[in-house]
Amino acid sequence: MSKKFTLAAQKRDRAGKGVARALRRENKVPGVIYGAGQDPVMISMDANPVSIEHLKGHMTTNLCELKVGNDTVLTLARDVQLNPVTDRVEHIDFMRVSPKTTIHVKVPVHFINQETSPGLKAKGVLNVVAHEVDLICKASDIPEAIEVDLGKLEIGKDIKISEVTLPKGSKPKIHDRDFAICSIVEPTVYTEVEITAPASDAEVAAKAEAAKGDGKAAPAKADAKKPEAKK
Repeated sequence: MSKKFTLAAQKRDRAGKGVARALRRENKVPGVIYGAGQDPVMISMDANPVSIEHLKGHMTTNLCELKVGNDTVLTLARDVQLNPVTDRVEHIDFMRVSPKTTIHVKVPVHFINQETSPGLKAKGVLNVVAHEVDLICKASDIPEAIEVDLGKLEIGKDIKISEVTLPKGSKPKIHDRDFAICSIVEPTVYTEVEITAPASDAEVAAKAEAAKGDGKAAPAKADAKKPEAKK
């Protein structure tokens, strides 16, 4: 059963960037409710409760009961737009749903039993291929997360989606291949290489003098060719 949270919203009559900016100055978040064959409804919400729910990290996987005036609309947040600098929520698109609605959602992956994994005990490194999995499920049965058990995973082995227990009624959106969720790989070994600085001119000269003293002086240059005497 999907969890729910509640937000209060107010209808708004106007749309546009100017209206959205004015709402944000008033510490409100603009949004829209769409779907189920009904006309879209433009709304605004107080920014503080919206930010609290967003920071909990479940806004796009938990159902939202939007209280708009005297009506309560069951929805799912489908698009949450954030400010690129402050990460504050700037706009939300809500889709109307019912318990029978089948939807596509991105569900986070949680890894369990890492402390008993033989591969990790042997200093292997966990390579995460998919931090989220695209699932198709009922709106009333959206899972909080998918658990992947690492308890028996060894170095050089991986876990594919077919080995993961999915919630009842859920199936991966990608169904034509058995894709990997994670693997454990050999630890990377770094070898230190000593870098020797090039010899200075003084060191080169000293070595040359030492070589002369040992009788290993460099051969003298050939005498220049003498000019032939004139006849």
